[in-house]
Amino acid sequence: MATMRCVVVREHGGFDKLRLEERPVPSPGPGEVRVRMLAVGLNHLDTWVRRGVPGHTFPLPLVTSSDGSGVIDALGPGVTNVREGDAVTVLPALSCGACEACQTGVDQLCRHYRILGEAADGTAAEFVCLPLANVAPKPAALTAAEAGSVGLVFQTAWNMLVRRAELRAGETVLVHAGLSGVGSAAVQIARVLGAQVIATAGGPAKCARVLELGAHHAIDHTSRDFVAEVRTLTGKAGVHVVFEHVGAATFDGSLKVLQRGGRLVTCGATTGGAVQLSLHALFFKSLSVLGSTMGSKGDLRAILRLFESGRFRPVLDRTLPLERAGEAHRLLEAREAMGKVVLTV
Repeated sequence: MATMRCVVVREHGGFDKLRLEERPVPSPGPGEVRVRMLAVGLNHLDTWVRRGVPGHTFPLPLVTSSDGSGVIDALGPGVTNVREGDAVTVLPALSCGACEACQTGVDQLCRHYRILGEAADGTAAEFVCLPLANVAPKPAALTAAEAGSVGLVFQTAWNMLVRRAELRAGETVLVHAGLSGVGSAAVQIARVLGAQVIATAGGPAKCARVLELGAHHAIDHTSRDFVAEVRTLTGKAGVHVVFEHVGAATFDGSLKVLQRGGRLVTCGATTGGAVQLSLHALFFKSLSVLGSTMGSKGDLRAILRLFESGRFRPVLDRTLPLERAGEAHRLLEAREAMGKVVLTV
């Protein structure tokens, strides 16, 4: 029986809990395709799955990672519209496809929604079997590594800014951690939407990269108070939207920089989820606090077309071989990467 390598978490803990294991090469079932993976994009979600999250149970053992790209090398029964040899990008979440949410294009609200590498085996393997709905043509303008790095973060940022916050041309948005995966996606999306973009980043080098991505202003949060800086940049008016995913360390300041009628949208809490929220400020200033998780497959297909046309570009820091998954996790946790880290298969 043919075997393949994959990165597996069997118990939570440090980098040593990432195991490179051999498993049988899977066969695609009805409606599925098998993808020979070429690149696996990492996200901070991968590090949370490895470390564990208090109060949340992951279905261990679990093959890690959500993003990736590769080549279709086998078709399951009933699969049409694609061929063996097609280059594809993985759409990183599963849903039932039959409920009202799925059929109205908001599959992220499906009761059976599962993110690859979090609630189902992921992409960090030499071969992956996926429903046909979970692969899209790889943009020809992108390398395999680039295409494998963009799915989860652009899908998440698009849903936050376009669907939830309804960011409009002429508005001003503050993007926290603008060189992080989701932050760098948000900077580019906000710029394409015609917004004025203020982004924070850690250190002069990262600030310079954020400006290259299209931010109009960059604030070094390691040496400047972002609240004071935003007030100066906006003439004390504040911003229309805050793109928040840092959590406790920035949440209070994020509310302070919102102008009346402003919207804060959040998808995460990397520095902690316990925050203070004054209802007086909320209703006196007519603020909105919006939660968001992932986004729809249809939106991600549109995003990939924007990569093809050159409107968006990937922010790739480096590639590492599959067996160095632990080093890739270390780079993410230490915030040493100036962009996305991708494992090559």
